[in-house]
Amino acid sequence: MDNAAALLRASDLPPLEARILLGYVLGWRRTELITRSDEPLDAARVARYRALETRRLAGEPVAQLVGAREFFGLDFEVTPDVLIPRPETELLVETALAELEGIARPRVLDLGTGTGAIAVALASMRPDARLWAVDRSPEALEVAARNGARLLDRARHGGPLQLARGDWYDALDPALRFDVIVSNPPYIASGDPHLSEGDLRFEPRGALTDEADGFGAIRIIIAGAPARFAERGGVLWLEHGYDQAAAVRALLEAAGFAAVHSERDLAGIERISGGRWQAHA
Repeated sequence: MDNAAALLRASDLPPLEARILLGYVLGWRRTELITRSDEPLDAARVARYRALETRRLAGEPVAQLVGAREFFGLDFEVTPDVLIPRPETELLVETALAELEGIARPRVLDLGTGTGAIAVALASMRPDARLWAVDRSPEALEVAARNGARLLDRARHGGPLQLARGDWYDALDPALRFDVIVSNPPYIASGDPHLSEGDLRFEPRGALTDEADGFGAIRIIIAGAPARFAERGGVLWLEHGYDQAAAVRALLEAAGFAAVHSERDLAGIERISGGRWQAHA
């Protein structure tokens, strides 16, 4: 009869991926895959693991196979209807949190929320903040709603995550104003070969590309932000592609934003760009 040690040794997957899938099937922690490695496994669980292994070898993302991905220390539900949260996007959360320092009960908007990872992470770190999250996909908003309900304290002072369906700012009440606006929009150009490689093949195309030059959503978000800031002004931060930072900075400056700059991720790539909007008297 098969055991965990034998299944892991025989797998053609990278060892970490094999351990994640087997641990998921067995309901075991990583340490149990070691301490219980010689324990015989029944045929049903072995078959289930091998089915997932085969799907992963065919390219399906691990996060979709196990239905979850860790982001900012939180375990988010993931489905094929949403973009898989990635470690580099944590920089957007960290930068937004720094912008919120010193602002009591801030209002924050996350555009194109997907899983709700950015909004929920911010809300978890700032219990007094009020968070709005927009997406045009009803399926994505259902995932975000479940993540918010499961991961956020029901008693948090800022209240629950506020979800709105629609295209960018059009989804919101015209009277709403924000201190910080963040977004990880679709920024891959339509002809980019990455769209047909790796995990991206299995993620919602509309969350990845604008079906144009990759700047369509970015232009809309930048142009609409000033009218959505509080009277004292506000800050906008956007995630973008590895080679788009200079162009995004130029768009922000042309729109009248000040203190425009980019921040680099752990790989040294300019991953996000942003600027401050100063309200005019």
